[in-house]
Amino acid sequence: MESLHYLAYFGGGAVLTNAVPHLVSGVMGRPFQSPFAKPPGEGLSSSTVNVLWGFFNLAIGYLLVCHVGDFDLHALDDAAALGLGILLFGVMMARMFGRFHGGNSPVQE
Repeated sequence: MESLHYLAYFGGGAVLTNAVPHLVSGVMGRPFQSPFAKPPGEGLSSSTVNVLWGFFNLAIGYLLVCHVGDFDLHALDDAAALGLGILLFGVMMARMFGRFHGGNSPVQE
């Protein structure tokens, strides 16, 4: 059963990471990609839609991390599962959103 807790913490890290760009873009009043745009994940959604989507991700992340098992930030295995979700999903998001915002091209110095 504990392996399901680690999976929940990993997933919680992923959706908490996904909440960040949506909340930040929305609060800044900027459109951003979301699953509700046309085409999904590529088109831009309004800042209001992004705040709502970001808040939903935040709530799901909270439920996965704080209400599944007994998450302990001081326990290395719990923190590693959460951290891996954050890291892997963050890299995946950087590659995906980098296509639209120029983040995948090499830096010119």
